[in-house]
Amino acid sequence: MKNIKYIVLATLTLSFAGCKKFLNQEPITQVSQDFVFSDVENTRRAIAGVYSRLAGDQGYGIRLSLYYTVDNDETQGPGGAANDNDRRDMSRYTLTANNAQLERPFNQIFKGIEFANICIEEIPKSPVYTDGSEKQKAQMKRMLGEALTLRAQYYFEAIRNWGDLPAHFSSAAAQAVANSFPRRVGTDTLYDRIIEDLKTAASLMPWRNEVAGIGDDIDERISKGTAKALRARIALFRGGYSLRQTSKQMERSADYLKYYQIARDECKEIMDAGQHTLNPSYKSLWKDQVCAHAIADPNGELMFQVSGIGLGGSNDTKLGYYNGPSVNGKGNKSINILPTYFYLFDSTDLRRDVTIAPYSVLADGAKKAGTAITAMVDGKYRRDWVSNPTIAPGSDQQYLGLKWQIIRYSDVLLMFAEAENELSGPTAAAYDAVNMVIRRGHGKPINSADAAVDLSSGLSKDNFFKALVDERSRELGAEGIRKFDLIRWNLLAAKIAKTKSWLSSLAATEPILPSDLGPYGGLVTVPKAMYYITNTTADDKAIWVNSFYVAAPSSTPVGTTKTRWFDVNTTSGGFDVVDVVIAPSSPAPRYAAGFIPNKSELLPIPQTALNANFNLTQNPKY
Repeated sequence: MKNIKYIVLATLTLSFAGCKKFLNQEPITQVSQDFVFSDVENTRRAIAGVYSRLAGDQGYGIRLSLYYTVDNDETQGPGGAANDNDRRDMSRYTLTANNAQLERPFNQIFKGIEFANICIEEIPKSPVYTDGSEKQKAQMKRMLGEALTLRAQYYFEAIRNWGDLPAHFSSAAAQAVANSFPRRVGTDTLYDRIIEDLKTAASLMPWRNEVAGIGDDIDERISKGTAKALRARIALFRGGYSLRQTSKQMERSADYLKYYQIARDECKEIMDAGQHTLNPSYKSLWKDQVCAHAIADPNGELMFQVSGIGLGGSNDTKLGYYNGPSVNGKGNKSINILPTYFYLFDSTDLRRDVTIAPYSVLADGAKKAGTAITAMVDGKYRRDWVSNPTIAPGSDQQYLGLKWQIIRYSDVLLMFAEAENELSGPTAAAYDAVNMVIRRGHGKPINSADAAVDLSSGLSKDNFFKALVDERSRELGAEGIRKFDLIRWNLLAAKIAKTKSWLSSLAATEPILPSDLGPYGGLVTVPKAMYYITNTTADDKAIWVNSFYVAAPSSTPVGTTKTRWFDVNTTSGGFDVVDVVIAPSSPAPRYAAGFIPNKSELLPIPQTALNANFNLTQNPKY
C-alpha cells in the first residue's frame, strides 16, 4: 500500500493536439501527487491517464464494446464450439464466474475509477485551481469535470453489467483505511451518486464552442454537452428496470418518473444550446468521420468517443478487425447481423447499408463478394473504409485506431423523445425530435417535415413508445446500446423469444417474412439467392442486381455471381444457417442459447473479485 499515495503515470503521456493522437513514451515511472497537480500541463497528463482506461483490449477496444453487448435482437456473437469458457459462452449467456473474459475488464473499469478518484481528490488542492490565472482556473475546473464524467461512465458500465457494487468514491489509499472489504451497494444508490456528480461536472466544463476561449485545444475531450448527455442516459437507466438482489426480479423504482424528467430536461438543454447537430449524411458520419480518423467534427454529433491509439492491446481498439467485413481474408467477422434485423429496415432507409455489410472484400482491397444473409456483419467500423492512413489489403495489422462511439447527438434526440412521451405522451416536440433522426436516415432534409418518412401523428403513448423502440434500433444498431436498452425496458427476454420465433419462421422451406416483422412483414416472399455484380466495388445495395423482397431469378443474370441468401437444407427440410443463427437440425441452437430471465440480465461477479473480498456476494442464480 505504500505506493498508493502516488499516481503511477506508467510512462504514458497522451497528446490531444490536432491529429497527434499517440502514446509518447517518457522516462517517468512514479511522481508525487503534489508535482502531478502543480500545473495545468501535468494535470492534463493525469487526466489522459483516466481517459486511457476506456480503450485497449480490456475496455472498449474489444471486450466492453463487442464481447459484452451481443445476442440481442440485432446482433450475435462468434460462431464455433460452445462451452469455451470465453467469448462464445459470454455472448450465448452460458458463462460462469470463472469465465476468462470477466476478470480483466472488471479490473480495468475499477482502475479507471481509481485514476479518476485521485484526480477528483487532488485537482481542487492544486494552487492553480484556486490561485492561477482565469484561464488556468477554467482549465483545471474543466479537468475536474472530466474526471467526474469519466468516473460516472466507468461506474455506469460496471453497474449495467454487474448491478450492485461496492461504492468506491475515494482513492484506494483512503478506501483501504476506511473500509478494506466493502459490501455491495444498491444500484439505485450508485446511480443517484453519479447522476449528482454529472450535474456538478456539467457546471465545471465549457460548452463545445467555449473550449478555445479557456485556452484549450479543440479536440476530442469531453465538454458540457457530454456530461449532460451522459446524465440523461444514466437517468433513464435509473428510471428503468434492473435485476434486484433482494427480489431476484426485474423491477423499477416507484419514483421512476423523476428520472425521466431529469433525462428530458438535460436533453432539452443540449438541444436548445445549439452546440451539437446531426451530420446531414449518415454514411458520411461513419465512413468519412469515424473510419477516416477525422479529428474535426463540424457538427459535434460525436459527443463522447474512445480514441484508439498506439497500435497495440493497451490503448488501441480492434474495431474493424474483430468486427466488420474481412479484407483479403483479414479480420474475424465475429459480430453477425441477425436476418430479422436486416428486415426491420424499410428499403429506402439508408442506415441499413451503413449498419449492415453483406459482403467480404477481395484481395485487392476494393472488389466485393456478396454474402448470405446469415453471414452478414456489422458495418459501421469497416477496414475497407479506414483511411488517414489506409490499411493495405495484405497487412496483418489488427489495431486500426478506430474510435468507439459512446454517445452521439442522435441519441440525445431519441432520449428526449422517449422521456417526453413517458412524461406527457407523444407531444409535437417528441415527434419533431424523432423525425429529425428518421429524415436523416432516409437522406431527407433534417428540419423539413416529410410525410413519406416521418412518424405518423396521432399515435397513442404506447404505440409511440413501440415505434421508438424500433427507431432506436435502426439508428443506434451495433453500437453496444441495444442489449442494455432492452434490459432497462424489461424487454430483453421477450425480444429474444420473439427473435427465435421469427428465425424459425424464416427456416421454412419457403421462407416468408413473419407478419409482425418490420415494414414488409407477411407481405414478402424472400429470395433464396442473391446475385451481386462480379468484381463490383460498391459498398451498399448497389452490389446487388435483384431485390431482397421478391423471389430470385431462376438463372444467373449476365455479369453477376450467385450467392446463397436464404438457402434450403434438403436433409433437414429447413433453413440451413451453417451454425450462424439457429439450425433446426442442430441439438444446440446458437442464438442466445443460455438466456434465463431474471439471471442473464446481469453478468456474474468475477470469481477472483469474490475471492479477494469476502464481503462480496454473487448475482442471482450464478
